Amino acid sequence: MHEAMLYDKLDQDQKVRCRLCAHNCLIDEGKRGVCMVRRNQGGVLYTLVYGKPISGNVDPIEKKPLFHFLPGSSSYSIATVGCNFRCGFCQNWDISQYLREGGESIPGGGPGGAEVAPAKIVAAANKARCASISYTYTEPTIYFEYAYDCMKLAHAAGLKNVFVTNGYESASCLEASQGLLDAANVDLKAMNDKFYRQECKAKLQPVLDTLKRMHRAGIWLEVTTLLIPGKNDDPGELKELAGFLVRELSPEVPWHLSAYMPRYKYAEEGGPGRTPVATLEMAMQIGHEAGLSYVYPGNVFGHDGESTRCPGCGQPVVSRRGYAVNDQVLKTGLCPQCQRPIAGVWQ
Repeated sequence: MHEAMLYDKLDQDQKVRCRLCAHNCLIDEGKRGVCMVRRNQGGVLYTLVYGKPISGNVDPIEKKPLFHFLPGSSSYSIATVGCNFRCGFCQNWDISQYLREGGESIPGGGPGGAEVAPAKIVAAANKARCASISYTYTEPTIYFEYAYDCMKLAHAAGLKNVFVTNGYESASCLEASQGLLDAANVDLKAMNDKFYRQECKAKLQPVLDTLKRMHRAGIWLEVTTLLIPGKNDDPGELKELAGFLVRELSPEVPWHLSAYMPRYKYAEEGGPGRTPVATLEMAMQIGHEAGLSYVYPGNVFGHDGESTRCPGCGQPVVSRRGYAVNDQVLKTGLCPQCQRPIAGVWQ
């Protein structure tokens, strides 16, 4: 076990206060935090997942999804078990909720459960000719110590770092990431605190705060909303969400609207069905009318909206189909037809 970062030792009864995420857990001796992978042992907080990746895959960066960050490149993607949310619709619930669904020991790591050192993650990324490492699939905040050590070595090796996150990082966590985290896709699951409390066992405001902090810090930022029929697809709420992105972040922040497919507890009888394409297109129109320059549909392979067009002249600058980049005429960050700057990280 590795001692955790970002926690305070308290005087009374060997309790500790975790400062890694917005839950700000007060953890009794012998107990774990909300994420289930940080334990107080003798008044010292330990991470239980350091060096225990449950997966290591080479993904197109478009799968994160990031459309304006090194399009067409590959990203080495890692995760551990655990999460600080408990979403009943989780797409990766088998690893995020592993410990809440009966798993007793912490899986992951190398052969025989041996620790996988950060240097091995970076070496694997380089061997696969990836341009970045993505901390993804579950919530990267909960294995931050491992990600932090990987990120330092990744930068030294010329690789960039990406978080795919629920946005529940504390201000201290983002401060520790300063200069190491290059890009993030943040799930803004709804513009509704009741939804967050009931469906995710979390709160909305910390996510909004994280988005603003990331934008101010210069981290390249894209936002995803998974549209679940009858849960978070109200047009008025989507208009409020799009307005927040324009007003508090930038009209240039890409917004990904993903179609929901029944998963986990929501897949039980009577749960929401798959998101209709018409709902995605309605939300896309709301985003454009709010002033967003880049709004994309997700999980609808082959939709015309997958490609990036210049918001000035309409010229396609990155042509996509699914996760594949078919053509990219954008080389300098300027539209080749009208010379308008296209927001993003292109090289």
